[in-house]
Order: sequence, then C-alpha cells, then structure tokens
Amino acid sequence: MARPKSATHDIKRDAILDIAAQCFAKFSYPAASMNEIATACGTSKARLYHYYDSKEAILFDLLDRHTQRLLALIAQTEAHAQRKNLDERATLHALVRAFLQEYETSATRHAALLNDTQFLSDAPNPDLAAPPVSPRDLILNRQRDIVAAMTRFMKRAYPERLTPANQTALTMMLLGMINWTFTWLRPGGPISYAAFAEEVIAMLEKGLGQPQ
Repeated sequence: MARPKSATHDIKRDAILDIAAQCFAKFSYPAASMNEIATACGTSKARLYHYYDSKEAILFDLLDRHTQRLLALIAQTEAHAQRKNLDERATLHALVRAFLQEYETSATRHAALLNDTQFLSDAPNPDLAAPPVSPRDLILNRQRDIVAAMTRFMKRAYPERLTPANQTALTMMLLGMINWTFTWLRPGGPISYAAFAEEVIAMLEKGLGQPQ
C-alpha cells in the first residue's frame, strides 16, 4: 500500500519548485544537479526523490504550475472586467498589471519557462492528456494559448491599430516588454514592477492609442 501524503506535502513541493527555479537560474538547467537542488533545499537527495523522481519531473511541475497560473490570471482578468464593466482598454491594462504583479514573485519560474521548456521530453505521455501529448508540447501549447489571449485582448483594446498583418508583431512587442523583466527589473531598484506596469500602459496608450 502506498504511503499517504502528509498534509504539508504540496506545500513542501511548492518550496522545492521555488528553490529549483533559483538553481536553474543560477547554474542553468543542464548544469544544476539533483544534489545541488537537495543541498539548496536543506535536505538529502534521497528525501528529494520522495517528492520528485527526476530533475525533469521538477522542471515539468514547475512549468505546469506556472503556465496554469498565467492562464488563470487571464480568466480572472476577464471575469473582473465583466463584473466591473471595464472597457476593452482598461481590461488589457488590468492584464498587464496582473502579469507584472505575478512576475515580481515568480521571476525565476518565468525564466525557466522562457529558457528551459526545450529540455522537457517530447515523448507523448498518455497520463497528461487524451490524445497523448508530450510534456514539452503541453507547455508550448499553453504558451501559445497565452499569446493568443494577449492578441485577443489587444485586438479588442485597439481595433483601429491591429490588423492581420501586424497583430503578431504588436503582441510580441508587448510580451517582449513584460516577459523579460526577470533579466533586469529588481525589487528595491529605481522602478518597481507596479510602476513599470504603468509605463508599459502609457506606451500602449501613447503609441497604439494614437490615431495613425
């Protein structure tokens, strides 16, 4: 009989994921070892294997949770906009703020999403979805869903500016501004994540928001 999980099992797993993300950011995913992750967690490698059977399992759980969180933020923003009767621009601006607020506390997780998805297995796994999908494709599909949602928000907010020809470029421009903040934006620095969100919104309004 399998040993039942403790009440703190998920809490411990979440702590492991945070520390593993820091190790991946510090050493790179290929260079970070289970020994180094265990040491950073203050535990033994044998104990770490109680939670995850491989380094790739850690990476997948980290990216699985992070992408689900980003998709949840999109749904929550849409629901909030409906409740508050926000217009389309205000809804997009709320999403920018929500994403940057999330990135403030998940910078290393987001770095792993952008840098390390390539290291996930591309072998279809029937435990993930039906029909079977590989861990790598599952995460990549979620990234595509996030991009598609951002495009949808932008088309609604700036219908005069987004066209079939430029919508991908403009969406990636916006995502480029906010997705790579982990490389330079630091808590306690000269600009906060919240203040940067307002700068991004101002750039949208003064750029996309102005008639051609």
